[in-house]
Amino acid sequence: MACEKVNMERYQKQAIVNDLQKKMVLLAGPRQAGKTTLAKRIAEEFKSSIYLTYDRAEDRKILLNESWLPSTELLIFDELHKMPEWKNYLKGVYDTKQPHQKILVTGSARLEIFNQVGDSLAGRYFLHRLMPLSPAECEKMHKSYTVERFLERGGFPEPFLAEDLVDANRWRLQYIDSLLRIDVLDFDEIQNIHAIQLVFELLRERVGSPVSYSSIANDVAISPNTVKKYIQILEDLYIVFRVTPYSQNIARSLLREPKIYFFDNGLVKGDDGVKFENLVATCLLKHVFFNIDYQAKNYSLKYLQTKEKHEVDFALVCEDKVEKLIEAKNGHQTVSSGLHYFHEKYQLPAVQVVKELKRERIEKGVEVIQGLNFLKNLDL
Repeated sequence: MACEKVNMERYQKQAIVNDLQKKMVLLAGPRQAGKTTLAKRIAEEFKSSIYLTYDRAEDRKILLNESWLPSTELLIFDELHKMPEWKNYLKGVYDTKQPHQKILVTGSARLEIFNQVGDSLAGRYFLHRLMPLSPAECEKMHKSYTVERFLERGGFPEPFLAEDLVDANRWRLQYIDSLLRIDVLDFDEIQNIHAIQLVFELLRERVGSPVSYSSIANDVAISPNTVKKYIQILEDLYIVFRVTPYSQNIARSLLREPKIYFFDNGLVKGDDGVKFENLVATCLLKHVFFNIDYQAKNYSLKYLQTKEKHEVDFALVCEDKVEKLIEAKNGHQTVSSGLHYFHEKYQLPAVQVVKELKRERIEKGVEVIQGLNFLKNLDL
């Protein structure tokens, strides 16, 4: 496994190399999802390159003075969003660079959220989002995997490829500490770091259920608006993601609370069913990002729930229309009542994804598919 980690290729590499010939590339994604490793592998495709991170004092001087060699073919800027007025800086570098120079910008915060601040970079970049490994990516890159390994370790390269589970767990402890003590404080001025840690821990226990800001606020003794702000920060740092309810053209689908999932499946506290649902969520989100970033399609991930409590875990939405309903189950054999209800009432394509399933079939017009077969065949 150690050799596999060193030689690990990511499926998006060639697409990024191709886009660098056209515009600059913003590569965003969770911390330790493999962005730096991928950037350095991309650098091997160029005659000369330089890697500069804003976190390092010596690199900051080079960045501020733009003192790289004119002959440098690939400029890699890491964590540049931490620089004041970074968008204006990047716009200036891009507009005045040598014709042969390419720019790759990486960061562990959602770089796209800064589009509303300062001068726009519109028309100058392509956004690529690097997510943790998934069964579909492992399948395409011919890496060995099991669903159980994803459930236990998550898809982040280091714990996923570690030979020893203890090493994977040690990685996670350091990862959590780094996220909450360093990344959150760098990203926003938090007055009460203990409170956001409590919110983080409560979310780990409520994966897959609609989250009430008021309920968490009562538990942590802060205001609902502060809870919402903290969750937004966790989302902006690619720690969690929200799945919000879809209501368009679905009668009485009025529930407004989001469901929260973690990019790192290993952070989920719950039974096997909850962990499997989180895995399905991360794989579906990766599929959504693929369709947005590489196919230029307006995709989103939603869920459905009516006032009568008819519920479906996920809805893949394209151009505001439900493309497919997905229910995730650990071992249930019969089609869920909520999935059958929405399929029957609105004639929507539906699939029940079951981790432990002896026989795939169509039941009541719903596809019942073995979990691994569904996840490994998602487009990315």
